[in-house]
Amino acid sequence: MMIKLINILTLVRIFIAVVIFAFLSIKNFYLLTLLLFFIAGLTDYFDGLLARKFNATSQLGEILDPLADKILIIFLFFGLAVNLSSFLIGFAGSLILSREIWISALRDYNSRNNNVNATKVIYIAKIKTSIQLLTIFIYLTGLAFNKMLLIIFGDIFLIISVLVTIYTGYLYTINSFKN
Repeated sequence: MMIKLINILTLVRIFIAVVIFAFLSIKNFYLLTLLLFFIAGLTDYFDGLLARKFNATSQLGEILDPLADKILIIFLFFGLAVNLSSFLIGFAGSLILSREIWISALRDYNSRNNNVNATKVIYIAKIKTSIQLLTIFIYLTGLAFNKMLLIIFGDIFLIISVLVTIYTGYLYTINSFKN
């Protein structure tokens, strides 16, 4: 029962990503998108907390949770790119998506070659996700409260985020092919 609840929380995060994208495409729902982003963050927090507290993990959950994070991040970056007509955000989102596809391919490759430790989650990858989420929060806060200076800070954090994202992809690649 607990595993089902945890997986439902994860699926809610995916649904929220789609809804936020729609609201960003329509425009003028910025405070609502910020609130939904916060709720998505809560679902991420609580599904992890419940899984640890009740030792309620599943193979599906281990796949869905990081996938939900990636879907949320990608949908938000592309939604922001559309909303702000930003080539930078669109290009950065494309680089981030490409890295995620590459890492998924590496994980599949390593799984087939008994080398799963090469693409096991590393600490800097958690930092990468945190920077990406912070960047999205900065953009959404700037839009929600009409503080366009925050958009410039968002752009700066976006560049940092892309650099860290590419670096983690590089590390996973090196780990996968060093033998």
